[in-house]
Amino acid sequence: MTFNDNVGLDTSQVQSGGSGGGYGGGGGVGRGGVAIGGIGGIIIMILTAIFGGNLLGSSGTSNALDNTSEVSSNSGSITDQFSECKTGADANSNDTCRVIATVNSVQNFWSGYLPKYGQNYTPAKTVLYSGQTQSGCGTATSDMGPFYCPLDQKVYVDVSFYQELSSKYGADTGALAKEYVIAHEYGHHIQNIFGVLGASQQDPQGANSASVRTELQADCYAGLWVRYASQTTDSQGNVYIKDITDTDIRSALSAAAAVGDDHIQAQATGRVRPDTFTHGTSAQRQKWFYTGYSTGDLNRCDTFNAASLG
Repeated sequence: MTFNDNVGLDTSQVQSGGSGGGYGGGGGVGRGGVAIGGIGGIIIMILTAIFGGNLLGSSGTSNALDNTSEVSSNSGSITDQFSECKTGADANSNDTCRVIATVNSVQNFWSGYLPKYGQNYTPAKTVLYSGQTQSGCGTATSDMGPFYCPLDQKVYVDVSFYQELSSKYGADTGALAKEYVIAHEYGHHIQNIFGVLGASQQDPQGANSASVRTELQADCYAGLWVRYASQTTDSQGNVYIKDITDTDIRSALSAAAAVGDDHIQAQATGRVRPDTFTHGTSAQRQKWFYTGYSTGDLNRCDTFNAASLG
């Protein structure tokens, strides 16, 4: 997926992770405060379910989320790069700028699309950091992968994750594989707006669990954005993204497959345990992404009432 060179980037929709200030203090993450979508969290839950042991904190969330003390973050390089992110041309050559451009396009899409279904869109910022930072859901680390925090309604991304997406999880290196990740996390924000995000915490594990249905719906929402991405515009009316190609779609499907529970379990342990699934299989994630993309209809993304998840 390629951005048009002349489109302007709005850096006010993102912020640097800084040094973790402003979110410090307090105890472990309570109900309603669990971060949604982090791939590192998937691996922790897989290893705990299969091998047992105390890989989780005492409150039932990962240790990375239980530690809410202040931490320092070396994110100066991230901050410095914001000033370089001005146009689509910058987004095509710089991963930090690509995140910003993707956030801009995704939010432009939802602000126009969601009212058609009787719901106004509330913007959400993305926090770019390096190594670790503080979120409203506790300490964010690069090991967790990108995630959405419902307490502060922000998406958290360590840009180095993009390298791991291909090197560790096997996704291709195409641009839309990277952009799919951002669109998926904003899918969780849409779920939060509709008030359904909390269901994943009530039924957090299993092949047909609410957690799996939550993640697959976010995949479907990511597909919706891709369907209309080439119609999104900046404040001057310039179109963000060039027409989507078959290669772009294959790239997104590659990313969806790379983060399937069965694929990650097989890589991590050599075993596949459906009773421990939290995000859905590779095939399911591809199916629901493509459902959103091919239909362009929010109502077709109702994974919670689907008789079969695929």
